[in-house]
Amino acid sequence: MSRESKRIVIDASIARSAGKAEHPVSRSCREFLEQILKICHHVVMTPDIREEWKKHRSRFTATWLASMTARKKVCVVLPTADVSVVEKLRKAQVAEKDKVAIRKDMLLVEAALATDSRVASLDEEVRSLLRAFSEQWGRIKTVAWVNPSKVEDKTIAWLSSGASPQKEQLLGYKDD
Repeated sequence: MSRESKRIVIDASIARSAGKAEHPVSRSCREFLEQILKICHHVVMTPDIREEWKKHRSRFTATWLASMTARKKVCVVLPTADVSVVEKLRKAQVAEKDKVAIRKDMLLVEAALATDSRVASLDEEVRSLLRAFSEQWGRIKTVAWVNPSKVEDKTIAWLSSGASPQKEQLLGYKDD
């Protein structure tokens, strides 16, 4: 079993959902975060992501983040926005509400591109939109997007094996 440390961008949706409750989503998010701490992966934070976390984190997540900080496992980055992406998105043939959703979560993708190209989020709608948009924004095709609440993503095993992206997790993946 590989213990290679990876830098993973974690959406505030996970920070909000992870808790001590036994609800399946809460439990899967909690176990995902605990595994990150145990294996020695790092959480990626930008100023914007940190603000989102402050608004939405649970008590469990606040304690978890303090543990990650104490162990120097928080990777702070200041990603550079790709202005060409904003223009591509403006011209894209997608509904305005979809453009808004993509713009809102571009901060996750930009942070991932600045680190190890890994994102964890509960947002399946945005994952689907980004997959469609990856044809125009080719750089994101290699970003792995996992959802701890989706059994088929096998996120605990994924983390344990070094968080190496599986082809189905990549934003550039197309069903054959």
